[in-house]
Amino acid sequence: MTATADAQPAKSWLAWASSLSLESLFSRKRQLGPPRTIYVNEDVPEEYFDRKGRPQPQYVSASNQVITSKYTIITFLPRNLLEQFRRIANIFFLVISILQFFSIFSTISPGVAILPLIIIILITAIKDGYEDIKRHESDRRVNHSTVKVLAGGQWKNTNLVEAKSKTFVRGLTQRLMGEKAQTRPEYHDEYESDSEAENDEDHLIEKDNGIRPHWERVLWEDLKVGDFVKIMDNDPIPADIMLCATSEDGNVAFVETKSLDGETNLKSRHGVAALNHLRDAASCSRSDNSFQINCDRPDVDMYRLQANVVTKGEKAPVDLSVTLLRGCILRNTRWAIGVVLFTGQDSKVVLNSGDTPSKRSKVERQMNPLVIANLVILAAMAVVCAIADSLSEVKFYPMGAPWLYGDNHGDDNPRINGLITWVYSLLTFQALIPISLYVSIEFVRTCQAAFIYFDGDIYYEKTGQATICRSWNLADDLGQIEYIFSDKTGTLTQNSMVFRECSVGGRVYGDDSIEEEVESEEVLAKPKAIYSAVDAAPLEVNVDLWAAHQSSGSNLAHAQPQRSASETKVSEKVKPTGERFHNAALARDIEHSISGDPDSGNAPHSRLLNGFFTVLALCHSVVTSVNHATGEIQYKAQSPDESALVQAAADVGFVFCGREKEILTLRTPSADIEKYELLNILEFTSARKRMSVVVRKLGGEDGRIFLLTKGADNIIFQRLKQSEHDLMAETEVHLSEFANKGLRTLTLAYKVISESEYFDWNKRYHEASLSLENREDKVEAVCSDLEQDLRILGATAIEDRLQDGVPETIADLKRAGIRIWVATGDKLETAIDFADLESAIGRSTNLVASDSNIIIIRGGNVGRTVYQQMVFAMDKFFPETSTDLPRPSTTSRETNIPLQRIQTGASVVGAGNGERPGGFILVVDGAALQDAFEEEESKKLLLRLATLCEGVICCRVSPLQKSLIVRLVKDGLGVMTLAIGDGANDVSMIQAAHVGVGISGEEGLQAVNSSDYAIAQFRFLKKLLLVHGHWSYARNGRMNLNFFYKNVVPTGVLWWFQIYSGWSGDFVFDYVYILFWNSIFTIAPVIGVGVFDRILDYQILMDVPELYHFGRSGSWFSLRSFFVYFTDGVYQSLIIFFLILYTYYPSPSSRKDGYDVYLQEFSTTMALVSVMVANIFTGFNVNAWTWWIWFATFIGIIVVWVFTIIYSLISPGYAVTHLYGAYYFLFTSPYFWLCIPLTFILSLTPRFVAKAWKTGYKPDDLDIIRYIHKYEPHHNFAHDVHLPNLTALRRPGSAASRRTSQFNDSTPSLVNPRRASRQSINLAASRTDLATGIVSQDRGFDFAQEEGGVAIRRIQTNLSSRHDLAQRRPTSKGKETLSHMFSLRRLRRKSSPKQTTSG
Repeated sequence: MTATADAQPAKSWLAWASSLSLESLFSRKRQLGPPRTIYVNEDVPEEYFDRKGRPQPQYVSASNQVITSKYTIITFLPRNLLEQFRRIANIFFLVISILQFFSIFSTISPGVAILPLIIIILITAIKDGYEDIKRHESDRRVNHSTVKVLAGGQWKNTNLVEAKSKTFVRGLTQRLMGEKAQTRPEYHDEYESDSEAENDEDHLIEKDNGIRPHWERVLWEDLKVGDFVKIMDNDPIPADIMLCATSEDGNVAFVETKSLDGETNLKSRHGVAALNHLRDAASCSRSDNSFQINCDRPDVDMYRLQANVVTKGEKAPVDLSVTLLRGCILRNTRWAIGVVLFTGQDSKVVLNSGDTPSKRSKVERQMNPLVIANLVILAAMAVVCAIADSLSEVKFYPMGAPWLYGDNHGDDNPRINGLITWVYSLLTFQALIPISLYVSIEFVRTCQAAFIYFDGDIYYEKTGQATICRSWNLADDLGQIEYIFSDKTGTLTQNSMVFRECSVGGRVYGDDSIEEEVESEEVLAKPKAIYSAVDAAPLEVNVDLWAAHQSSGSNLAHAQPQRSASETKVSEKVKPTGERFHNAALARDIEHSISGDPDSGNAPHSRLLNGFFTVLALCHSVVTSVNHATGEIQYKAQSPDESALVQAAADVGFVFCGREKEILTLRTPSADIEKYELLNILEFTSARKRMSVVVRKLGGEDGRIFLLTKGADNIIFQRLKQSEHDLMAETEVHLSEFANKGLRTLTLAYKVISESEYFDWNKRYHEASLSLENREDKVEAVCSDLEQDLRILGATAIEDRLQDGVPETIADLKRAGIRIWVATGDKLETAIDFADLESAIGRSTNLVASDSNIIIIRGGNVGRTVYQQMVFAMDKFFPETSTDLPRPSTTSRETNIPLQRIQTGASVVGAGNGERPGGFILVVDGAALQDAFEEEESKKLLLRLATLCEGVICCRVSPLQKSLIVRLVKDGLGVMTLAIGDGANDVSMIQAAHVGVGISGEEGLQAVNSSDYAIAQFRFLKKLLLVHGHWSYARNGRMNLNFFYKNVVPTGVLWWFQIYSGWSGDFVFDYVYILFWNSIFTIAPVIGVGVFDRILDYQILMDVPELYHFGRSGSWFSLRSFFVYFTDGVYQSLIIFFLILYTYYPSPSSRKDGYDVYLQEFSTTMALVSVMVANIFTGFNVNAWTWWIWFATFIGIIVVWVFTIIYSLISPGYAVTHLYGAYYFLFTSPYFWLCIPLTFILSLTPRFVAKAWKTGYKPDDLDIIRYIHKYEPHHNFAHDVHLPNLTALRRPGSAASRRTSQFNDSTPSLVNPRRASRQSINLAASRTDLATGIVSQDRGFDFAQEEGGVAIRRIQTNLSSRHDLAQRRPTSKGKETLSHMFSLRRLRRKSSPKQTTSG
């Protein structure tokens, strides 16, 4: 019992010690506090303070100061020392230095002995400190951003907040940045002038020393919990804030959350209804507007917030719909007022990011075992000397050996002297441990960081930003990356949608704006009313004020003053939102529609054109605003998709002018104004894949009702009338062409609804929307009933713009053998569509190829469990690897769901699913990941399934899940990982990977501040890895191996001498040669290798990415290479010692005077030859002999010769040396001149012969390419068709590609995509959704919108209240003909302004 009890604390202590890390030891993370109550305009309770009036810790909130740096003034010294003494060699030399403070072990002055270690630690500390100062500067830029905070009046924030960090490096960073120390920003008073302010009399109050309530700009780090803040349009959110009121109708605000969840569409938020009256500084500061906010404890869940606000005895719920999270940006909202809930480390985005890790490169981690191996060898050598010396003394002491005279004391006798000899031998052979290696590595890595910084190819001229190394010690890791984890939005894409093509009535219209010079005459000839991308300036739109008066969505009524009836026209412009769509043929067709005969043969197509662009202009949730200064209409959309579609309609003349409540205003190419009453919005969801609006045309003859729809082609095709199949088939061909070009598509359709049909349907829709059970299902069923028997109009094609060079970069990284995983916050459908898009753009990105098989794993409570889905995928697609899987037991959830195939249009796609030659792509959503990470067995199965696939796409993942994904691969496979992103949601992923790369994009500097490398464009990653990374790894690996080798040579010579010195641990040559061996004589060649060596020219490494294989496989630094170099050193020390020894000693005398050979004569020869052999051997291992390499190789040899001559000339009158006069006996002896070339040749011959044999008889790919480059300097490796036959380039494919090799046996396993033929393949990737069993194919529809958003809900509520169920039942029936829906008469120019628009 006692033993068991004693074992428990021991186990606990061991568990604590094993889990201890520098990150946790110095973590600034505070413990999450209990649920809190925030008091606004009232004092906090007395129980928040102890008896002495001090705040109790549990009630103190975090400050808003966020620090991503590693060190503070207090923690720098201990943390940096702990980091440096993780290196075994540093510990060893610290022990050696301490030993030399004891006189019995001292070889030189103790201060001199410890000086090298101090210099190395000091240099490394300076480098680490400089890196961290840069992080402090970045933190300062964020923390010193400003925000408007309520001040003055009766306002006082009594909530308790902790003090800011006192050790934050302020003055130092300010001086380094050349800035003047500033504790507060310039004082700003802002007094209310908005028309929305409820108390206009406040503006008449005279300023009284700042007492009047106002908005004051303060630093972000000074923001406190409970503060009122006013956020302006396009401002970032400084903390987690509860929204009270906004400038928009219904107190709605729009926020951009892509830096948090990766989604590009805007999210709508609304103010707490009970606090909507807090619209100005005066009302916010009144004591009678007091309230309390009860919050749950801070939580890492980005999609959940639980709180409530209590005001005047009533409670109102607070959730994410009324919350603005830190990291978001306010968009399309003039201002928003809110109360701070969580600050700093309690905010969700910071909780999802970890502490700044102390990363070490793989080479450095590999060096510790090698240093330990050297230590073991060193200890064994010392033990042998100690035992041999002790036995020798025991044997010869009784015989009266003169050298043992007096060895009869307690601390000096034959037995204890063995221990002293052991310690002394450690000092003798200490050169085996390369202490100067670490400082040499730091110097080399500094140079490598400078090479990266000054590389013009990875310098972004647009922003003037160079690639910055924030962690210099990770350069060699860049050359060993096997997995890349990338964010999507802002990292791979520009978040910019451009309308490229459309198919209308079977005709394709492409964007030919790039041919503006050729088409300039046509552009000049087209009507003024039609917009074009080639216009020098936006054309004016003459808008009838009466017609536009209702369109407050565009704020036209507020933009211009009221005029008399005679002043019927105003000038109105549409602001360009990027590239404009223009097609000359389309412009002519629209012109013909305006002036053509309604009964002509071209009339049906003209009606389709008119209908097509009317749907684009009306079926959306875009709002408009007018720039008061320029009069331009600005489209504000929740997603760039919708903005591009509405802008495209405006480009061809169908201008959406805005929405006033339920009235939509449209301007046609003929300058007519049309009005539509918005009756219903059938919103977009990822399940519906479509959006519809029901509108009634106003001002016409019969007030017809239309259903306008846009959505994914397979969804729309299922709902078309039978008579539409011919046009559907033509459109489907065009859709395939669009998809093969990498464009994202939407299909447009419409339907005319009779009054009676709409009356009955709206009644059912209203009842379904009020249902308390299964509301969503009932609403969807009613919506689906209406969205039947549609008439197709055409399809759109939008380019989701990638960053420049992304397709080529991803393709080349794939060729390099690097697997790329995409982790995004986008919805699952958007993520797959993005991947489909990538496969189509030039077939080069390879995230999903046109013939790939997509496996979808979904979480949630529908269909199979996540584990069952993964087991099923293994059984179906990888049966040869799934035999050992544990089978899940059958649960209440459905497990036997048969695979179904979805029919899209006239063809059944997905044939041969699972047997396509393109391999498998795994798509996992965040809910599935959450389930998989709960159990160790599920994690292992997920990792196993993922590694069998060509690529993995993780969608709808939180920032914390991104880091878990990285750790799953990093720890589960033990491979080198790199994470790249540009937003705050990528910080945890960047910190979890071996190498983190931040992109300075549109999402701020959060990712850059936490990264190891900062780049401006994703395409720079190619050269960073394939060239700089590969060079750095090869250089550092070779340098380390040569460093270990060159220290073996003198140590071996000293060791062989022990045979002849009684194993005493004495030096064979003068100690000064050991002292300067690493610091002067042999340091230059190894540093030259680390700085100037090149395995190949950079252009070849860029043209042949497959050569990166040598870095991924660890070819440049491994245990095997270490022992090869170690053996070289041992062999050379044998040659040097014994050849020189027996050259001098068998001879009666090597001197002309007949005296015996003195020890320093042959030992100095050994020292000189050792330096020459070590330096030339290092030169042998260089691949590119430049002038710098020549200099580095021979400078040490010259120095050692000059030093020997000068040192041997020093007279004993100046200093006692062992080499005085040696120059005479050395340089006049034929033995000396015989030993040098003989020893030199014999020492280097084995390595030279082995290298020549390998190059000539067993060359690798590097040897072959070097040979080609030598004799054909201008050879173009980028277009060399023979390269796939090189051995390293023939990599084995994945399990999927091997199983499907029958499809492409004749094709090489790897072909440069840029050389591959661009054949048109109308195969889209086959998808298997294992949660539902559905096998399907679609081309990637282009649409993204907030699901269940506040803005949409508000519009639907207004519509529901306006459409009274008691409305009259009409008797007339709408005519379902296109001519009645989109009449050509609407496009004709009017003869007079008084003419009305006909139906």
